[in-house]
Amino acid sequence: MYDVAILWDWIAFAVRWLHVITAIAWIGSSFYFIALDLGLNRDIKGPADGEEWQVHGGGFYHIQKYLVAPEEMPAHLTWFKWESYATWLSGFAMLAVVYWVGAELYLIDPAKADLAIWQGIAISAASLAVGWVIYDALCKSPLGETPTTLMVLLFVVLVVMSWGYNQIFTGRAALLHLGAFTATIMTANVFLIIMPNQRVVVADLQAGRTPDPKYGKIAKLRSTHNNYLTLPVIFLMLSNHYPLAFGTQYAWIIAALVFLMGVTIRHYFNSMHARQGQPHWTWALTVLLFISIAWLSTYPGHESYEASEARALTAYEERFAQAEGFEQAHDIVRGRCSMCHARAPVWGNMQWAPKGVFLETRADVAGRAREIYLHAAVSHAMPPANITNLPAEDRRVLAAWYQSGTE
Repeated sequence: MYDVAILWDWIAFAVRWLHVITAIAWIGSSFYFIALDLGLNRDIKGPADGEEWQVHGGGFYHIQKYLVAPEEMPAHLTWFKWESYATWLSGFAMLAVVYWVGAELYLIDPAKADLAIWQGIAISAASLAVGWVIYDALCKSPLGETPTTLMVLLFVVLVVMSWGYNQIFTGRAALLHLGAFTATIMTANVFLIIMPNQRVVVADLQAGRTPDPKYGKIAKLRSTHNNYLTLPVIFLMLSNHYPLAFGTQYAWIIAALVFLMGVTIRHYFNSMHARQGQPHWTWALTVLLFISIAWLSTYPGHESYEASEARALTAYEERFAQAEGFEQAHDIVRGRCSMCHARAPVWGNMQWAPKGVFLETRADVAGRAREIYLHAAVSHAMPPANITNLPAEDRRVLAAWYQSGTE
């Protein structure tokens, strides 16, 4: 049974690797085309809406953009879609592998909402779809003609979702889900709006009809939204590695401010690419937002030592607390790991427990059984460089305890 934990961890690693690779491809092409569109020279007379010469990799590229399409449909047309689809699919797989399969540990926080595992998973999945329905309705309303107002309302929706997720899930899961919520909107934009609109234009051209420019206008609006949402999504996807981002009661406000930072950063680069100057004030505002985030991160949001000691154990914690060898394992972890993994670390100048992981109380240790097994028994990743001299015999005790709890 214990081999399943090792295999599952490698599956999670592989899916995460795939997700990063596909995200690089999608974000790279998205940023490139936004910069290309903004930087086109539109003073050159001709049938094209704009053109640009570029040099890269020892070659020269002559690029022309047609607002609708050229008079004659090209024989070879490259569609940019699979990068987006593969990013979302791999991200959804990672959500399922880490947060659904590991719901007891990573998704559900009984102190916030005492949910059954299936309830937590159902809320997780349904919330992603709800986001798209709300966003798409706003875009198709008269507000679609006022992009700035639309973006403000989208920001309000994201803030509400950030707060809502934080009332139900663990801080780590709340920020990750907000990123998945936003990424779902972005991919749905490509799959349900941008690509279908482009197909309509191509079909009209092939049939000898004059395409309606509205389809290109709608697709461009959604593409612009994706451009401004990209950087916050990256932050939220990385946040699970940094407890200062998610381990505070104000994590939902931090997430909201991150979306504002995404706007200020993209506004600078978009203005620069459009040859409209370099609004340096955006960097000053970005720094102020980042300082605010750092300040908010100092407010605790974790369970206190006393609360952890007093509360009833969850089913997962109870299973490993009752497993053979737990008392010995608990003593080993307290003696070799808790000087760093404490609510008030005493190792060196450390101010916060690494990754926000506490290993002090019975609930702490039992709840982290799988991680202790993988990081301190199967591998020697913990303690780092074996700085607390955890002996091989103690590692075997930890392994035996975990295996006992999985039988």
